[in-house]
Amino acid sequence: MSIAELAPAYIRAISPYQPGKPITQLAREMGIPVDKIVKLASNENPLGMSPRARAATQAAMDGIERYPDQFDLTAALSERFGVGMEQIVLGNGSNDVLDLVARVFLAPGRSSVFSRHAFAVYPLATMSAGGECIVVPAKHYGHDLDAMRSAIRPDTRLIWIANPNNPTGNYLPGAQVKAFLQAVPKDVIVVLDEAYNEYLPPADRVDTLAWVNEFSNLVVTRTFSKIHGLAGLRVGYGVTTAEIADLMHRVRQPFNVNNLALAGAIAALDDHAFIAASFDNNRRGMEQIVAGLKRLGLEHIPSHGNFVTFKAGEAAKVNQALLKQGVIVRPIAGYALPEHLRVTIGLESENARFLEALEKALAG
Repeated sequence: MSIAELAPAYIRAISPYQPGKPITQLAREMGIPVDKIVKLASNENPLGMSPRARAATQAAMDGIERYPDQFDLTAALSERFGVGMEQIVLGNGSNDVLDLVARVFLAPGRSSVFSRHAFAVYPLATMSAGGECIVVPAKHYGHDLDAMRSAIRPDTRLIWIANPNNPTGNYLPGAQVKAFLQAVPKDVIVVLDEAYNEYLPPADRVDTLAWVNEFSNLVVTRTFSKIHGLAGLRVGYGVTTAEIADLMHRVRQPFNVNNLALAGAIAALDDHAFIAASFDNNRRGMEQIVAGLKRLGLEHIPSHGNFVTFKAGEAAKVNQALLKQGVIVRPIAGYALPEHLRVTIGLESENARFLEALEKALAG
């Protein structure tokens, strides 16, 4: 008997998460110098990290021998968003928060519902808790809320909604999401994953964090990995009711967010100039890449995030041709989109490099 058979069958059935290819890995594989590689695969902020966050993390090195205290970041988030400190749960990235929700509410004999092209962590979190995945067909590559509501079974305990969605970039208007919340049974937890919320135009943003006082079954998650540029520090948060937050704290690792991440997140939260610059770079870069894709005759999915998913035909072949040119994008066959690739919005020069390499890749 293999030692692996000692693990539960639902653990052995999990396919590990496949991240975007690291720059250093491509350098090793292709013999391309690191400084000649452009990575547009993981939706990272091309402007780097917030300058205030950089200074704060460097200063925090002086206390690195001490265990972390989450009070200051929790208090800052509480004041910023007008929610109680007891309603906030911090995580080692928002992925950690998603996993906490699954560990609290899922188990063998319970199920979760999510859209076909939704974030890969939803099935991972569900299966690692022993739950069953109910995958709902997408509507125009995005969430079909009516179909998701119809898919709810008596054993369903969680519904996952990414808004904007990754990897397709679709966005559900606030009114539609709120109507869905009003229709969902109160014994089904709805997780509203808003990792890309800050990239939405102000007119499209909705104060969903205020909804947690209206819906006792709502968990809203956000991250500092995207517009704040702290992906490597790993810090995210969830806002929910005090009752749900208390349950999540019971399974949360005591020191799941490190000192540097806490200090960086507090500083990044108030670096409004950096956030504005990141938003503007993304807007201009989105226009640049979309225009380039149209020029090349490629279909794309209109995106509300910091990335664009486009149809590339023989996507695996095109991706390999891009890698040979030192350009990393994200294949998304694992999201049931085998003909598509996803490209992160980069700096103007990086976007131009990608489009030039893509044209060569398509030409064969």
